[in-house]
Amino acid sequence: MRVRNDLGVSEAPSAVRAATPGWRDPRLWIGVAIVAVSVVAGARLLDAADDSVTVWAVASDLGPGDTVSGEDLTARRVRFVDPGDLDRYFRADEELPADLRLDRGVGEGELLPRSAVGTSGASDAMELPVAVETTRVPPGVQSGWVVDVYLTGSLTTGQTGGTATGRASGKPVLTGVTVLEAPPPGESFAVSGQRQVVLGVTDEEAQQFFRASGSVDAPALTIVRRG
Repeated sequence: MRVRNDLGVSEAPSAVRAATPGWRDPRLWIGVAIVAVSVVAGARLLDAADDSVTVWAVASDLGPGDTVSGEDLTARRVRFVDPGDLDRYFRADEELPADLRLDRGVGEGELLPRSAVGTSGASDAMELPVAVETTRVPPGVQSGWVVDVYLTGSLTTGQTGGTATGRASGKPVLTGVTVLEAPPPGESFAVSGQRQVVLGVTDEEAQQFFRASGSVDAPALTIVRRG
């Protein structure tokens, strides 16, 4: 191409176009290698950062004496600050014994602790029937609930140094026990205004309950559902 200017006519330089690198260009393969190394390194970093483990949790409320099978459990990923805490629970990748039975109640969503289970022949679960005023128990109470039981009433003579003016402690007399049966009000003590509730307890808990009940005059129970 000719260009005219004040100095005369000269040839204009030809435009230079950038060539597209071919598949044999080493720069292309270097770039691919860098991307691949970055992806692999990132994946390994993520795996190293996720140190959580999968353990078994209870899918619904279970009580003392209940057998535990895979249908009662759900897998949850948990990160333990202290790795030794993992030994207290059942990993989801280990096979559970076929005859597991609860020694105490475990609430819905709670991790299944090894300390709460035994074998079918080792359970000391008992059924404890109690009578509760209908106003002192949630109306929707049903089997499977994990509850606390509070006892109120005046302390008997001897518990207060010869008087009967003291009051029972506001602490629960039973903690974390499971409702085994809760007949509708019309099927229990409808005339007396009370409702029967059957609780799953251990022998020790039953003795504790009767000792506490015998220490007060006119004992009154209140059932409170946990979480």
